[in-house]
Amino acid sequence: MRTILFSSQQYDRDSFLAANPPTGIELHFQNARLSLDTAALAEQYDVVCAFINDDLSAPVLERLAAGGTRLIALRSAGYNHVDLAVAKRLGLSVVRVPAYSPHAVAEHAVALILALNRRLHRAYNRTREGDFTLHGLTGFDLVDKTVGVVGTGQIGATFARIMAGFGCRLLAYDPLPNPQVEALGARYLSLPELLEQAQIISLHCPLTAESKHLINRDSLAHMQPGAMLINTGRGALVDTPALIDALKNGQLGYLGLDVYEEEAQLFFEDRSDLPLQDDVLARLLTFPNVIVTAHQAFLTQEALGAIASTTLDNIARWAVGKPQNLVEG
Repeated sequence: MRTILFSSQQYDRDSFLAANPPTGIELHFQNARLSLDTAALAEQYDVVCAFINDDLSAPVLERLAAGGTRLIALRSAGYNHVDLAVAKRLGLSVVRVPAYSPHAVAEHAVALILALNRRLHRAYNRTREGDFTLHGLTGFDLVDKTVGVVGTGQIGATFARIMAGFGCRLLAYDPLPNPQVEALGARYLSLPELLEQAQIISLHCPLTAESKHLINRDSLAHMQPGAMLINTGRGALVDTPALIDALKNGQLGYLGLDVYEEEAQLFFEDRSDLPLQDDVLARLLTFPNVIVTAHQAFLTQEALGAIASTTLDNIARWAVGKPQNLVEG
């Protein structure tokens, strides 16, 4: 099975080769992001292995199918970037990695909370410049603070367990309550109720038509003044321009983002020598109470290994007619 991995970085190459690809799977690594312009690179490849910011819209899928591709193997749990109806019409199977390391993403969310609260990013820059003053670095104890967990699947539940360990009070919002989260003492509320009561809100829900811009001007107005918002889920869960006004007027006191709605053309590339063309992101980066990381929450050795092994197993099983982790259109 000739397989091409789009948007592949050195860590992808290392993890996939370390996973010992099964006999019959021939891997080719392509740094370019999959788009209509680059889809021709997949000509005569049975399998296209795509990542979260690759374009799997109808025109791209049609081009891939015309070139001989029969399987889309996602290196992610999310699949909102795939036109599943078109894939089904074209006879393209789609498989995913439903879980790799919920700890990786949950722990990164906690890292953002700690860094924002104790102003670690500001303290780091100061001490490197010889400034050892402490003004403006006052944080707060996490114990007894109220944390809202939006989305309580595997990642959200893992995040909730960590925050319970800090002694936080837990609130949760999810259409399907998780008994494991309830066992931690979490109370399930409506989203407006959670936003009104939580001092820290962390997003761990999938991106769907219903959850797009779940956090918007109206929902931001429901939050306590000075609340902290963390998003390690999907960028479009948040109406990003609305965040700027909330930061300016103090309604939002802290913001930690590992994902960004318009990240596809920015993240995973070194653009340090170029002017930042995204005005919204540029504005966010000017706030001292904002930390943006470039979609790195998944990036642990354990998660990379699990992604590689599951993806290779998905391809191998599909090749012998025993598919697993199929995404149904």
